[in-house]
Amino acid sequence: MIAADTAVQRPPHAKLLTVDARKHIGHVSRSAFVDLLRAGDVVIANDAATLPASLQGVHVETGAPIEVRLAGRPSLKPEYVARFSAVVFGEGDFRARTEDRPPPPPLAAGDRLALGPLRARVERLLGHARLVSLMFEGPSDEVWAGLARHGRPIQYSHVRAPLALWDVWTRIAGPPVAFEPPSAGFALDWRTLAAMRERGTRFATITHAAGISSTGDWELDRLLPFDEPYRIPEATAFAVRHARARGGRVIAVGTTVVRALEHAATGDGFVRSGEGVATQRLGPTTRLRVVDAILSGTHEPGTSHYELLRAFLDDATLHRTSAELEAGGYRTHEFGDSVLIERDQLSRPEVEALN
Repeated sequence: MIAADTAVQRPPHAKLLTVDARKHIGHVSRSAFVDLLRAGDVVIANDAATLPASLQGVHVETGAPIEVRLAGRPSLKPEYVARFSAVVFGEGDFRARTEDRPPPPPLAAGDRLALGPLRARVERLLGHARLVSLMFEGPSDEVWAGLARHGRPIQYSHVRAPLALWDVWTRIAGPPVAFEPPSAGFALDWRTLAAMRERGTRFATITHAAGISSTGDWELDRLLPFDEPYRIPEATAFAVRHARARGGRVIAVGTTVVRALEHAATGDGFVRSGEGVATQRLGPTTRLRVVDAILSGTHEPGTSHYELLRAFLDDATLHRTSAELEAGGYRTHEFGDSVLIERDQLSRPEVEALN
């Protein structure tokens, strides 16, 4: 696959690879996504706006330059903005590949970090020399203001020009709680939502603090995704119940939506509204209880996003899908092309295949 290197959310020639419940693979324009929906389906997207979660600064004890990438928080509530988990890098920025970035100076509890107008203290290490719990100083409104003035979107070297905040906000962005964009939602715009409504397809949202996709360290990457808080409105929980009662499909836009819905589900697939923290890793042994299909970006084997897709497809079909993406010149990463994968028909016989 080809790395998408330009921050264009909806390029006119974006492609969509489809895998239906009978494991048939197809190729269409991504603009044809709505044509694959049916009356009675519900499409659920993550409405989280993306924080400027990359902070350049200095490790006060040594004077060494660092970059802090915020990676987690205990709650979505805006007043809980003092404490974050974070990955700390040494000197440099996104122009270097993440895996080539130098480590920070040795970090210890009590170390102080000067991050532009913000000041933070290392509370403790979280099982790795580069993963820490940070406590910001000052009241919450000052922390928010400091993030807005000094922070930048987390960025990787495959995108060449510096990202602006509006590059990483979806059209439905609401509360600023994501650390990286819920980029599957880049495929949506208001025209798409209007077309869904005309087809009798419901649209609903959740809010999920989408985490980082890479730390540059293979040991840390094995722990991804980190724990992520989410909120499911009662209207969304009702839309899921309504679709299932009428034989419609629950279609998640992005891996974060799958993770939240499946975490909030009871054993019989009843989705509870309210707040929670998704702590599970989804993969080949996961029995999906709620989500029937996923609209997602294209993901490479070995990533946590790819592992989640193994909950939808057997490995042989997923390998065949990867080969089709490679042969078709699909673009990968957050500004790339998309896949629409329906759960294996054998795992839910009553679900019909995609049109």
